Amino acid sequence: MQTIDISQSSEIYSVSQLAREVRFLLEDSFPAMWVEGEISNFAAPNSGHWYFSLKDSLAQVRCAMFKQQNRRLGFVLKDGMHVLLKARVSLYEGRGDFQLLVEHLEEAGEGRLRQEFEALKKRLSEAGLFDAAHKKALPTMPKKIGVITSPTGAAIRDILSVLKRRFSFAEIILYPTLVQGNAAAPNIVSAIQTANRRNECDVIILARGGGSLEDLWSFNEEIVARAIFQSQLPIISGVGHEIDFTIADFVADVRAPTPSAAAELVVPAIEELLESLQEDQNLFKRLIQQTLQHLKQNLVWTQKHLQQQHPKRKLTEQAQRLDLCEISLMRLQTKLIAANQAKLHRLEAILKGLTPNHKIRETRHHLNHFYKILQNSMLQTLQNEKQFFGNLAAKLDALSPLSTLKRGYAIVTRDTDQHVVQHANEVTPGDKILVQLNEGKLGCTVDSILKGSSLDC
Repeated sequence: MQTIDISQSSEIYSVSQLAREVRFLLEDSFPAMWVEGEISNFAAPNSGHWYFSLKDSLAQVRCAMFKQQNRRLGFVLKDGMHVLLKARVSLYEGRGDFQLLVEHLEEAGEGRLRQEFEALKKRLSEAGLFDAAHKKALPTMPKKIGVITSPTGAAIRDILSVLKRRFSFAEIILYPTLVQGNAAAPNIVSAIQTANRRNECDVIILARGGGSLEDLWSFNEEIVARAIFQSQLPIISGVGHEIDFTIADFVADVRAPTPSAAAELVVPAIEELLESLQEDQNLFKRLIQQTLQHLKQNLVWTQKHLQQQHPKRKLTEQAQRLDLCEISLMRLQTKLIAANQAKLHRLEAILKGLTPNHKIRETRHHLNHFYKILQNSMLQTLQNEKQFFGNLAAKLDALSPLSTLKRGYAIVTRDTDQHVVQHANEVTPGDKILVQLNEGKLGCTVDSILKGSSLDC
């Protein structure tokens, strides 16, 4: 008999270490997989976990489905049931048993449908039917809404109830169809094509209530997916419950979890619209007030500018300038007289200091000469100042509207707003006008407007 030298072994495993290593090896080597078989030895203890064996004619394997997973099922397992399950391979270390940890379970018939569903989903996805680039936007406020569903099901009642509550103004067009059975898929395709051919609605709701995968299978048919993809009208899918997904959901422009949710997505709530309109109205009021304030400021600035350019203001400025010139002339005249008087006094003093008669005569002669020069200078200065004053007065008179009135012209203003009329098109027959003459004013009424220039008689 051969013996083994334990001292030569690299490592000695305990039973728990071995079981743990085997478990890690199994879990790392096998991904989650689908397994089909028959239920036996089913047990459901108070913990809520399920334990059973999955067998076929040649072998069996222990299975565990924990509470978190099995509570999502809509049925309870029983021995003899043929099922399809998705599980991970593992090892229960406590007993060293090979087992499957079940994540999802369904009856075997539904499993085959699930495989067909996944295959069709992959094929249509690769063909581009699910691409976001092909999705059409839903209208913001549809006037007509098409509904493709059974006319007697709960889905149409839910949809009508939601649309009436949220947006009762929209018209509902029902395209009745079968939603279950072998004839349902061709019926749905025909309804989609009919809605597109008539082109009488803005958007389509494709809806059905909840059910099993088999009940919803008509919405997983390829002909239905192709019809949705080829539709020129936007389609929102509301099939089944929130956890249900069909091929129609992936192809449709928008997917809603339920028929009621589809109705809520397709129309806005009337309360939200009224609130939005109120916000727009308030914004419009603020913009009008800001515009009016801006125009008012411009009007005030224009009025001030016109006041600065008014002829009366110009006349006042010229009159003030003339007064300043007159004051300056008077000051200059007074200054010249005072200077000449001072000079005369100095000469008189000098004359008194010179006693010879010759000096007296010579000085008197010079005095007379200077006196004449002074007189001529004063007369010339006064003449120049008078001429300058006369020129200013003539310019002022030429700028005055009164001199224009003296020449036979008149100033015409509208009686309503005192606006000076410069063009014939500023008045209409029947308007009251006021005619300012050189002396007096005339109140007149416009009888007619004659074509022609201002010089025509």
